[in-house]
Amino acid sequence: MATPEQRAQQRDIIEQLYVSPTFDAGSEIERRSEFLANHLQSAGLRTLVLGISGGVDSLVGGLLAQRAAALCRARGYEAAFIAMRLPYGEQADESDAQLSLQVIQPDETLMVDVKPASDSILEQCLAAGLEFRDAGHRDFVHGNIKARQRMVAQFAVAGARQGLVVGTDHAAEALMGFFTKFGDGAADVMPLTGLNKRRVRRLAEFMGAPPEQVYKVPTADLESLSPLQPDELALGVSYDEIDDFLEGKVVSDSAYEVIFSTFRRTAHKRAMPAFPVVA
Repeated sequence: MATPEQRAQQRDIIEQLYVSPTFDAGSEIERRSEFLANHLQSAGLRTLVLGISGGVDSLVGGLLAQRAAALCRARGYEAAFIAMRLPYGEQADESDAQLSLQVIQPDETLMVDVKPASDSILEQCLAAGLEFRDAGHRDFVHGNIKARQRMVAQFAVAGARQGLVVGTDHAAEALMGFFTKFGDGAADVMPLTGLNKRRVRRLAEFMGAPPEQVYKVPTADLESLSPLQPDELALGVSYDEIDDFLEGKVVSDSAYEVIFSTFRRTAHKRAMPAFPVVA
């Protein structure tokens, strides 16, 4: 049974993560597409850039970005959406990524393999004398390198093509700190902010995505020793429980414990860099 203190903490977190008590898929698609279009135009830039992984988050981000580019063009403003494929070598679920691209129909698609750069950084760190606790620790750090190299590539394209990098983090990931700091957590615009996973899926459905894309088992797929590991296994709690929490519903005692402890432990990921304050 949730205590009054837990419920108060829950309400505070929901507010911090900008989760609305109400939700209408059609209105959210229009609002978020307009946001991207307006932000691109006000910045005086011409492209939106986003990596497409094959998961529902990047699918929805890509659909919104493509709609935003079309909105800009309808207003007489030259704009385009560039989708990027950023595999680490050969991606196990490449067919899902290709299906996402078919659904999105981006103006342009670029493919950059992040394996050479990711492996080189790790090799250079090892050559410099860096040591890890064990193979699992090394694999985890290598996974974060992959995520950051993907953002390096996206910002390179944005820099070359007068663009903004679009991120796909949302409230469920923000709650659990389930993103790589300065990796997928780095972007110019975050159009999915305030949505839980359930609502992201509803946007995908509303925009015509096929069920196999909407309900694909989420996986970050960053660690080579545990390929395609489901997010929920790493999180220790289900997305349904996370989504219920963010919608203000009561969840199990064990879910409260995992969510609150993870939220506290990952606070640094949601914060700006720390700095000394002048007294």
